[in-house]
Amino acid sequence: MSRGRVRAPFMRRRHDGGPWLVLQLVLAGSLLLLFFLPIYALFTYATPAEIWSAATNAVVGQSILLTLYASGITVLVAVVFAIPLGYLLGSRPFRGRSVVESFVALPVAVPHLLVGLGLFLLVIPGTPLYRFTTEIGFPIYYTIWGVVLVMVFVSAPYTVLAADLAFRAVDPRVLEAARSLGAGPATAFLTVTLPLAMRGIVAGLLLTWARAVSEIGGILILAYYVLPSSGYNGPVSSTISVLVYNLFQAGDLQGAAAVSAVFLLIAFALFLAVRVGERSGWVPWRRGELLP
Repeated sequence: MSRGRVRAPFMRRRHDGGPWLVLQLVLAGSLLLLFFLPIYALFTYATPAEIWSAATNAVVGQSILLTLYASGITVLVAVVFAIPLGYLLGSRPFRGRSVVESFVALPVAVPHLLVGLGLFLLVIPGTPLYRFTTEIGFPIYYTIWGVVLVMVFVSAPYTVLAADLAFRAVDPRVLEAARSLGAGPATAFLTVTLPLAMRGIVAGLLLTWARAVSEIGGILILAYYVLPSSGYNGPVSSTISVLVYNLFQAGDLQGAAAVSAVFLLIAFALFLAVRVGERSGWVPWRRGELLP
């Protein structure tokens, strides 16, 4: 029996090696290479001096701040509205849930320009929603709220879907134990369900942020330029995606590459901070501890 115990790990190592391991490395490496090469092209097409110039340029800085500000509002909206919807879908069976799930997933597959056109027709001058948003001080066209509206539409579904999966993964027996100890529905949710689902929810919020900052099609139609208005008192600006698009359209490829490189560094720093936080323990979970 001792020989069997010694040989089993050896057999597993042999099974994991050889052609099967080579196939995994080739396939995974090919995809990683696809991820890496366009980023490498951006950083090599623009010189370090041009990247530094873009990083210290006031117009670029204002565009980055506007993008981070609008995407931050979008994430807050997702926290307030998308997480409850994900909890409803993940914890309560009800008639028509498949239809609701399909509607939630639909914005993920909708082309960018179609999003902008649909929202444009929804809030076109003369419509009830246009009058309502204008009267309450949240005008849509060429304002920060137009940017946020587009970002929420295209990115909030990621939080809903991630929260749905995270809440489904919570063991019902844990909730039953909390209820048996006298915890009410709200207490059980805040002290048991939400902490256990936190990692999946945060992953969804990160995807929401990433999708929000990358949006351009809908913004081109609804808020090509952002003018000072309620919620935004800065100079006339545009999101980082629109700025890069304008530089590309003007033929300034090095400028577009430099601005893209600056924002890629910011995005990479954010994702890296989350991963480091998982390992160091200063986020609400450690890597691999909590589901999903």
